[in-house]
Amino acid sequence: MVELRRDVEFEGPIITGFTANGYKIGDRRFDGGLLLSPEQALPWDAPAREQLDFGSIVGALNLSPEPEFLLFGSGAKMEQPPAAFRRAAEAMNMGVEVMDSRAAARSWGVLRAEERWIVGAFMPLG
Repeated sequence: MVELRRDVEFEGPIITGFTANGYKIGDRRFDGGLLLSPEQALPWDAPAREQLDFGSIVGALNLSPEPEFLLFGSGAKMEQPPAAFRRAAEAMNMGVEVMDSRAAARSWGVLRAEERWIVGAFMPLG
């Protein structure tokens, strides 16, 4: 298991480490996928990439005001989500930033330390 340091204090969940297949937030383990907002962390039974649904991700997090963008962790390697996923984000006037899930988890901490109002969807690592 890999642990990440938390040097900056801010409100909300921060990924503090990785498990073989998922993530740690504090002492809580999330095996599989993870959805994050500045206010909550939810386990996510991530579908196959071609079945990703942008609306269901944003709806599950129920964030107000709407986030600046979605930070999408695509799993063990960087892979773009389907075009329909991006079109749905554009229709909601929201951007999507894509990286592999480990890089996205580290970026989440940096962006939240900057008090960015974002959401995250992190595919399983394994």
